[in-house]
Amino acid sequence: MAFFNSSASTGPGAAAEKDIEMGDPPTDSISSMSFSGIADYLAVGSWDNSVRIYEVGAGGQSQGKAMYNHEVTSEGPVLSVCWNKEGNKVFSGGADNAGRITMPPIKVVKWIDTPQAQILATGSWDKTIKAYPFCMLYIAPSDFIFSTGTYARQLQSRLSSFRSAVIVRMTLAVDVQFPLMVVGTAERHIQIFNLSNPTTPYKTMVSPLKWQTRVVSCFTASTNSGFAVGSVEGRVAIQYVEDKDSGNNFSFKCHRRDSTPTSKDGAIVFAVNDISFHPVHGTFSTCGADGSIHFWDKDARNRLKSFEAAPGPISTTTFNRNGSIFAYAVSYDWSKGHSGMTPGHPNKLMLHACKDDEVKKRPRKV
Repeated sequence: MAFFNSSASTGPGAAAEKDIEMGDPPTDSISSMSFSGIADYLAVGSWDNSVRIYEVGAGGQSQGKAMYNHEVTSEGPVLSVCWNKEGNKVFSGGADNAGRITMPPIKVVKWIDTPQAQILATGSWDKTIKAYPFCMLYIAPSDFIFSTGTYARQLQSRLSSFRSAVIVRMTLAVDVQFPLMVVGTAERHIQIFNLSNPTTPYKTMVSPLKWQTRVVSCFTASTNSGFAVGSVEGRVAIQYVEDKDSGNNFSFKCHRRDSTPTSKDGAIVFAVNDISFHPVHGTFSTCGADGSIHFWDKDARNRLKSFEAAPGPISTTTFNRNGSIFAYAVSYDWSKGHSGMTPGHPNKLMLHACKDDEVKKRPRKV
């Protein structure tokens, strides 16, 4: 069943080449991007072990403002970046299990602003979720001067115990929209936390999708509590936290290409690499290993826009603070291992100026 109507805008007006390519991109695959919440500063993490910060100006013009590296003596790609609520501090996590962090690779970092404290949550391949009451890196918004250090804050006992680690299966994806935190783990399990009581999962479920979880993304705060799940098999599920809203749960196919009749359903399927919710309208984007991007309205179950396919996978996406800019990376996503990283593979940072008719919700058809 087609849950989404095919009213996407395509053709020259939706062409990716109309978007702006940023200069000075990372030298290896782009793993994560995040906009500051106070200005159009974009943090970018890469498999070249670096974190780069760009300032995006009027008309999409951009310039690099700062860069720092994770451990470079071994393979230590940066896998995730995020900003704090104030938008003046950036955090990163990756596979360099040396230096500040002596643990297995950190798959995801998320900033959580709670009534009790400001904390950094990390999801690791060592099967733990941890919260740390410190900043690893400071950024001055005016001049981007870096200084290292930590600060300590006495937490209430329930948050202090959370710091010692909540044990989960191997973490594959994490997202936070306070007080909701969703953790996608191995074997398709999903753990849902109410961060007002973070030491015990509020709910545990198995993903409605039949294949491995690739990404989870929480609805914006203006909508009912819920999240989207994307899998390696080109499907997305919309899930609400509370049972009373479960009638609104559904899943749909995306990021597929027509194939020969010998394939299972006549299509080649691709992983959903990222899901980003619009901060104002609550609509969302999906991107995939097929090089495509789509904008969706979950309430009307309508596809709002499709971009023309890029010359490589779309590895990660993000909206800026007011949803006027959509950033995406055309970059190898490592879905085919080392053998897929062929010479000349594109590695681009792109900016798309969002129009209202691309991202605003539409009336639901009855």
